[in-house]
Amino acid sequence: QVQLVESGGGLVQAGGSLRLSCAASGRTFSSYAMGWFRQAPGKDREFVAGINWRGGYTYYGDSVKGRFTISGDNAKNTVYLQMDSLKPEDTAVYYCAARVVNPLRFDYWGQGTQVTVSS
Repeated sequence: QVQLVESGGGLVQAGGSLRLSCAASGRTFSSYAMGWFRQAPGKDREFVAGINWRGGYTYYGDSVKGRFTISGDNAKNTVYLQMDSLKPEDTAVYYCAARVVNPLRFDYWGQGTQVTVSS
């Protein structure tokens, strides 16, 4: 089984920064892509950022462009999310995900890490 574990969440003031990490454990695997999603209370799950290993292409949701940066190491099955200029509306549980079986959807998910941004 593939296991994804997020870490690095916490409480930060608006304008501050956090760096999230996602490490894979369990069975060795290769993925088409990995990424980050978030979900705030009462809101739908939102795409934050993704990285396609083939070519290293990165993608960002409109709400975080220019503020967040995704990076990773495919050989280590690890991804990071550097979050700068945080806003209260960034408050959510952040989930790491990977496209392992289905190349069209994120089918492996971590347990999530809480990010809270105070005004």
